[in-house]
Amino acid sequence: MARPQKERIMKDIKIAVLPGDGIGPEIVAQAVKAVDAVAAKFGYNITYTHALVGAAAIDATGNPYPDETHQACMDADAVLFGAIGDPRFDNNPEAKVRPEQGLLAMRKKLGLYANLRPVNTFDSLLHRSPLRYDLVEGADFICVRELTGGLYFGRPQGRSEDGNTAYDTCVYSREEIERICRLGFEYAGKRRGKLTVVDKANVLATSRLWRETAKAMEKDYPNVEVEYMFVDNAAMKIIQQPKHFDVMVTENMFGDILTDEASVITGSLGLLPSASIGTGTSLFEPIHGSYPQAAGKNIANPIATILSAAMMFEYAFADMEAGAAIRKAVNLSIEQNVVTEDIAPEGVKPSTTTEVGDFIAKNI
Repeated sequence: MARPQKERIMKDIKIAVLPGDGIGPEIVAQAVKAVDAVAAKFGYNITYTHALVGAAAIDATGNPYPDETHQACMDADAVLFGAIGDPRFDNNPEAKVRPEQGLLAMRKKLGLYANLRPVNTFDSLLHRSPLRYDLVEGADFICVRELTGGLYFGRPQGRSEDGNTAYDTCVYSREEIERICRLGFEYAGKRRGKLTVVDKANVLATSRLWRETAKAMEKDYPNVEVEYMFVDNAAMKIIQQPKHFDVMVTENMFGDILTDEASVITGSLGLLPSASIGTGTSLFEPIHGSYPQAAGKNIANPIATILSAAMMFEYAFADMEAGAAIRKAVNLSIEQNVVTEDIAPEGVKPSTTTEVGDFIAKNI
């Protein structure tokens, strides 16, 4: 006699969907397919709220992060985000507001002070990495980047009256540094127990405060091995010895540059997800940009966005099983070469963005 199945308890969750610009709508649509498949498999009742951000929001409202979008994010349990950016605004001196200002405003208003970017390789794609096989095989580390301080938010900022001099100010408080370093220590404690604090303490006063603050916190985490590394050395080490790292924590601009550098060792920017967490609703997004050249062509790689949805279930909803189901289906798509043109093997016809999304959703 067959055992009676347990009655599934439906879990109600709200997700704010912010497709954004360029390829954002296409890749987010595939992630939503994966989320729907997870909902059917694991008993979620999902309410989606779609909202504008970036250039799309500027066109509609004049504001890259409208109040309505912020409210939708605040009301949600998680935010699934695509990309921001439009070439119409690049190097345009007449543009009074830019799409990227929407991203900065969103991070600030939602209190998203930490960006988590896992960097790991796929065995079947190691040949795509620009680095040697033996260097990248088994590489697995996470970058914890501070998101709401530093040069991107420092004041004063601007240009001289004659336009010939520009200035930015890098500002960090001890409280901001403690907050982000605490996350770094905690993640290192859950992983392999090694934390790399990246700074430029030989030159910058803010970096000296970073190092001083992190050193004072070491006593609270006796099981974590801590090393301090200048950012230029870290940039070299990511290429020379990516397996050296376990958890890396650093300030806003250094983190922005280093994580983009680290992402290419996997073979494609289209493979890596990220999570932005803080005091408000957490946000999940691919690390790549809006790739406007590919917009509307159905060729963009949706895997990073789909893996961002996996991180959403793991971090926002503490459902590791749901996240694992997405990851398993993604691995299958890569192993069976159901992939877009950026990672398709020679001689294999690339799949479209939609075909990859359909395959992954079906296999969840």
